[in-house]
Formats: sequence, C-alpha cells, structure tokens
Amino acid sequence: MKVDIVYRYEARDIPTTPRPSDSDAVLRRLEDGNRAFAALFENRTDQASDVQCIVPVDSRELGLLAENGEGPRQHPFAAVLGCSDARVPIELIFNQGPNDLFVIRVAGNSLGTEVLGSLKFAMDRLSESLKLIVVLGHSGCGALTTAVDVFLNPTDYLPLVSKHSLRDVLDRLVIVVQACEKKLIGAFGPDVVQQAGHRRALIEASIATNAALASYSIEQELVSSDSSGLRAAYGVYLLETREVWCPLRERKYVGLAPAPDSAAAFIELGNAITRSNRIALLVRE
Repeated sequence: MKVDIVYRYEARDIPTTPRPSDSDAVLRRLEDGNRAFAALFENRTDQASDVQCIVPVDSRELGLLAENGEGPRQHPFAAVLGCSDARVPIELIFNQGPNDLFVIRVAGNSLGTEVLGSLKFAMDRLSESLKLIVVLGHSGCGALTTAVDVFLNPTDYLPLVSKHSLRDVLDRLVIVVQACEKKLIGAFGPDVVQQAGHRRALIEASIATNAALASYSIEQELVSSDSSGLRAAYGVYLLETREVWCPLRERKYVGLAPAPDSAAAFIELGNAITRSNRIALLVRE
C-alpha cells in the first residue's frame, strides 16, 4: 500500500479554489481538509492499493510567473497557533497549501507576548483575508506532559530552578493542570488520583483545556473588539487517529469548536472536557 500526498503546481492556467468568505466557511474548509487527510490512512489493509491526495498549488502563491518580479502578496484565510511538536505539520493535517494559513508554533501552543504580538500583526496587516484564528493542541503534548509530571511530583521542578525560559512556559501550564485536576476529582471522585489512567487523563484534559483557554483569551483580548467578523476556535489533533477533536460534540469526527464566549461558557467547557468519552475512557485504563 502506498499513500501519495502531492502538492501539484501546473504551468497552465487552472481555476483557483475559491477562498472562504467568512469564519464559518473557513471552519468548514479546515475540517473538510483534516477529514480528507485522516481518511487517507483508514482501513488500508490492502497492501496492493495505492491512494493519492492532490493539493493544487496556485503558481501565484509561490511567486512563479510573476510579471513584475515581486513575490506573492500574503493573504491567508486563517491563523493557526500550534505546538512546536514535529509530529503536527499544520498545513499537512488540514490539507492546505502555501499562503492559506498564517502559522505560529510554540511549545504547548501557549500565549506569550511574542505570540499575541504575531496575532495582532496578522489582524492588522492581513485583515482583508483573515477570517479565523485557531488554537490547535495535540495529544501527547510534551509541554503539558512535563507540566503534569511537575504538578504530580513537585520535586521534578527543582532541576528547572535555573532554567528561567523553561520555567516561564511551565508556570503558565501548571495553572491549567491544577484546574483540570479539580475538575477530574469533581467528576470522578477523590479516588481518581489512584486510578492507573489518572496521569494520562490529566495530561489529555489539560491539553484540551489549554487550547480552549488560549482561544478564549484570544477571543476576549483581540477578536471581540474586531468588527470584521474575525472569530476564534480551538481543537486537539489526535496523533493516534490524525483527526481534530473537541469535547463538545461526541461523534466519529468532531472537528474544531468556536472559542467559549464568556467565563461561564469556559467553566461549562471544563466540565464537558472532563466528562467527555475520551477522558472517561482514559481514566478507566
């Protein structure tokens, strides 16, 4: 069995894929792209079968055949804040080509000054094309795993005392972990900390909460004052299935979810994460 993912440029003029007109259209395009990417590897038991996915590339997006000799104008329809993890190639998992996504990648997809500044730049300079800001966490995130281990065993924090840059990242994440631990205990009782699956459930709940919190912060600090229809969303990329997951819609494929629009909605989301089928199954492992 062979799977080819091809970014195809053709010198002849071909119709370009229409760009999404609003945030809902962007959300659908990203979900459809991820669904197509994940489906490439489903039920591939026939070793003789070949599968091919073609992503058309407009020559103008690569600066080819430019009459004035200048590079292409930047006009992404979505900004994506993702993790630095090498297993999460943003354009690939959403099945998008060059100049479609404005991508920021940082450990734990956490919000810092540089990230917020980059997003503000995108909003100010790319407002004509930008329709959606997505925060994408991923399962098995190393940054959140470290934060959980430090939370469960505080002595692990001691080697980090002199590593200020790492501490800066972890200190923000440990707060999320602490909140998720309270939610797990509230949902499953105090004995949950003795369950074999507790650590992994806490990691995965923290990953989803961290992505949702970042999208909520972006919505409140940046997007809510924007009058162009820009919106924020979040999701978790599952390395094991190659699908994007969120806890609000429990079905085969759930995709991205809009950012919580209030503090009350964010609190309710925390309950939904800890009570989701995915986290409940991890607790019982």
